[in-house]
Amino acid sequence: MFRSVMLAVTAGLLLLSWGCSTEPKTEAKKEVLHEDAQQAIKDFKTSDPSLQKLFDSCYGYAIFPEIGKGAIGVGGAYGHGEVYQGRKFVGYCNMSQGSIGFQLGGQTYSELILFQNKAAFDEFCAGDYAFAAQASAVAAKAGASATADYERGVMVFTMAQGGLMYEASVGGQKFTFKKAE
Repeated sequence: MFRSVMLAVTAGLLLLSWGCSTEPKTEAKKEVLHEDAQQAIKDFKTSDPSLQKLFDSCYGYAIFPEIGKGAIGVGGAYGHGEVYQGRKFVGYCNMSQGSIGFQLGGQTYSELILFQNKAAFDEFCAGDYAFAAQASAVAAKAGASATADYERGVMVFTMAQGGLMYEASVGGQKFTFKKAE
């Protein structure tokens, strides 16, 4: 229980320390985010090697190497990511989530969002984008991508990094995109 509370506090501090900027403020922070994003992609592919087919066929993707999430009744989550069109880096994004209800704990996780086509990708990049409350994600593990399917042109995978939390949805997530300069 102590660890979960500490993770919830850490998630809150992470949110405050990163601020609400979509793009990391310094070149050093951009480099760290990029390295972390590349490692998260490797981790997803190691967890489920069949994801490579989806990477090869998707129009684009967003990768969040670390999202911090915490809750004691009222919860929140936040993370920074990178956006790719095909294999080309095109910008930065962030994700924020607020929730209320029966939930307790804290966790960190990676999130991968695949865009099936240009329309889904453009919708994500057009401005503020949000998942509906009923949206769900597939836990990345061997073979998981074989049965996953796009919903409204989007497919989401998550991979737990640490912590323990009762509640595991991606519904209610809001994303902001900023094109790279």
